Amino acid sequence: MQPITLYQFPISHYCEKVRWALDYKGVPHQIKNLLPGKHIEFAKSVAQRSSVPILQVGDTYVQQSSAIIDYLDEHFPDKPLTPADPDLREEALKWEAFADKDLGPHVRRWAYYTLLEHPSVVLPALTTGAPLLFKPMFRLFFPKVRALMKKAMNIYPDEAQASAVQIDVALAQIDEALNGKDFLVGDTFSRADLAVSAMLAPLFMPKQYGVKWPKKMPEPLQGWVSARQDKLVWAEKVYGENR
Repeated sequence: MQPITLYQFPISHYCEKVRWALDYKGVPHQIKNLLPGKHIEFAKSVAQRSSVPILQVGDTYVQQSSAIIDYLDEHFPDKPLTPADPDLREEALKWEAFADKDLGPHVRRWAYYTLLEHPSVVLPALTTGAPLLFKPMFRLFFPKVRALMKKAMNIYPDEAQASAVQIDVALAQIDEALNGKDFLVGDTFSRADLAVSAMLAPLFMPKQYGVKWPKKMPEPLQGWVSARQDKLVWAEKVYGENR
């Protein structure tokens, strides 16, 4: 078997989506954590965009979480995440696109809106897996990093509040689709459940994620999450049973 490496940020829920897929399918791999900012040069040298996750299999590089799951299901068919039935497959891919585009960016923006104002809370998560010597340096430059993150992800008051509203809309859509069912598509776990649950994960901080989460989030984020706990129960259950 060719060596497999996942290049990633530990805190990224898109990277967690791929970590989960690799572990679920039992694909042996190693992980290489990239440093925020410095990752851009590497990413653009092997792929089209500056984003992670990036999966390397031998001389092949696959970028973006959905494309990586496509690759894994094609080359490691055991425990498939994509339904075989064409209609169910289309439905699963729609849910994954919904998670990636209509949920993930908003969870990230809304969570960072509070977390970036609390360095003692967010720095351990941002530097999970980083070299020990890097951590004090990152703390020193964090004000500049925070400003760059806010600009890159539009983490400003109006945009953050709009994202909070979008998350509520998405949670209502998920709840309506489930209607008491265990899975979003068909009667088995699929990439639909994985993608939606991974995008919501930063809100309920599962241990399986592998990041040093705080015991609880700072306010007002913690209060906002607590008020929606009933809407997150399903995603937590999916993690507990399939991660």
